[in-house]
Amino acid sequence: MADVKGTGKRALKAQQTRGRILQAARELFVERGYGATMLQDVATRAGVAVQTIYFVFGNKRNLLKELVDITIAGDQAPLTTMERPWFRDAVAAGTSDAHLRAHVRGTREILERVAPIMSMVDTAAASDPEVAGLWQQDEDPRYVVHAAAANALMAKPGARTDVSAARAADLLFCVLSPELYLLFVRERGWSPEQWEDWSYDCLRSQLCAAQDV
Repeated sequence: MADVKGTGKRALKAQQTRGRILQAARELFVERGYGATMLQDVATRAGVAVQTIYFVFGNKRNLLKELVDITIAGDQAPLTTMERPWFRDAVAAGTSDAHLRAHVRGTREILERVAPIMSMVDTAAASDPEVAGLWQQDEDPRYVVHAAAANALMAKPGARTDVSAARAADLLFCVLSPELYLLFVRERGWSPEQWEDWSYDCLRSQLCAAQDV
């Protein structure tokens, strides 16, 4: 029993250390930029030895990747977006309208978390090809998520019958893009909630059949 408790305490301590490192990296990467931030800076702010960062993450690029990944996810649980409760609950909605509303809200919550680091990540990728390659896949993971949502949404009651799932995926992918979110929220001063309502209204007219009044 003592060994089990000891193992649990060590795991908790390791998780807390990892969290402090990620938080320090987030703050410094945003304040100074990825390129100008040294791992020693991160270690100092996190209150750990720089060797600890190398042991946990391997290098600065891996640290950046994990920071972005957990920012998208919202926590350190090893779940993909489509395994997340919000996405599964949205897919389980009984109508296209309810599904769309839940999907837009879940996407907005992700974009709220990611928005503060978007510019930093773009700058890092532009200056370091190896950073740009961290997320390279055959298909954009954002599109994969929206395509899965579109396939489920367009098969539900209330969906427009003249719109294909492929077109719906394109609309979700484009309207719910980080670029459009930042244009409205950061450049034009909209609140995230205003952006959510506008995105929902825009997409509803494109994807859901008109309701009788």
